[in-house]
Amino acid sequence: MAILDILKLPDQRLKQVSEPVDSFDQSLRDFIADLEETRLAGPGAVGIAAPQVAHFRRIVILDLSSRPKTPNHGHLVLINPEITHWEGFAMGREGCLSVPDYTGNVIRATQIRLKAQDADGVEHQYEMEGFEARAVQHELDHLDGLLFVDRVVSRRTDLYRRKVYK
Repeated sequence: MAILDILKLPDQRLKQVSEPVDSFDQSLRDFIADLEETRLAGPGAVGIAAPQVAHFRRIVILDLSSRPKTPNHGHLVLINPEITHWEGFAMGREGCLSVPDYTGNVIRATQIRLKAQDADGVEHQYEMEGFEARAVQHELDHLDGLLFVDRVVSRRTDLYRRKVYK
């Protein structure tokens, strides 16, 4: 396993749309292991998407298992994910490994229904709400070449320099 380099804004590759995964083999599982190791190396990262490490396939890892008071599905590997239903909207603060110096307020759906494949190609359906729904939407944006800074209502009032704690 290896810790991969994270692309950071203003790298234009972050704007690239990712291609679907069509081969569920050992090389995919090896990449997922490297992506997970990279996520774990990030400061407080609950999710990571393949395009953040210059691998332009529709792969996301999400793990909210460390937040027991937050409704969640635990550790998820989502391949070719697609939101099939969403409802409700709320503003919330987001940060990103690819935008390390800023956080921002973004409006997201509060409840979603999602379908995705796992590392073996088996399709699953999930119903998500709250922080888990927000985190999935954030990671799925990476697959379409979007960052949270593209979704802030106003860069003047909703974008904040990240605090550095010593």
